[in-house]
Amino acid sequence: MGPSRMPALLRCAALVCGLCASTALGRAQSLDPQGPEQGGTELQVWSGAGHSVKGGTNKIAVWNAGIRYGWVFTRPHGPGILRGQFEYAIDWVPLNLIFQPHSVAYGAGFNPFALKWLSVPRHGVTPYIDLGGGVLYTSREVPAGISNINFASGSGVGVNIGRGKAHWSLELRWMHISDAGLTEVNPGINTVQVRAGLGWFRHRE
Repeated sequence: MGPSRMPALLRCAALVCGLCASTALGRAQSLDPQGPEQGGTELQVWSGAGHSVKGGTNKIAVWNAGIRYGWVFTRPHGPGILRGQFEYAIDWVPLNLIFQPHSVAYGAGFNPFALKWLSVPRHGVTPYIDLGGGVLYTSREVPAGISNINFASGSGVGVNIGRGKAHWSLELRWMHISDAGLTEVNPGINTVQVRAGLGWFRHRE
């Protein structure tokens, strides 16, 4: 699969993300007006797509999808617009497609930590910031000729939208992929992605 097919695949991924988001918004508006709660949990399915940027190997596109499970650890606290609550999460990422100039690598990963700060919801919109990472295994070497065992780390800025336990999220995310020095040559890949997700908060009984 050559580079000429990458834009079409990215458009397809964006369409899937948009359909998931629209469905989630409809559900969120029909449910009770409760969001994250201390001691509660969050289950989310998500998908994202993006392209490489300067600072690493060029001409690479990425499409991934995963499942997140998180725990809300705190009540809202902090001053003014900084007021929010802390969530810790893990991600299972069974689908990673990395489109390189002369090959496509399939990968699967596990992110054992994601640190998330959820601002206090306002009018059904909850801004958040996110930081996390983990390990990524691929069927081919990524970048080409380097390693098929890598580490993926990243950060994101996004919003949850919805007034009920169900909500959808839209996020702009930076992700770095590299083997952390396992090989002598380690160019890495930096990508900027758009990610959409559908999630559900579950409250403590």
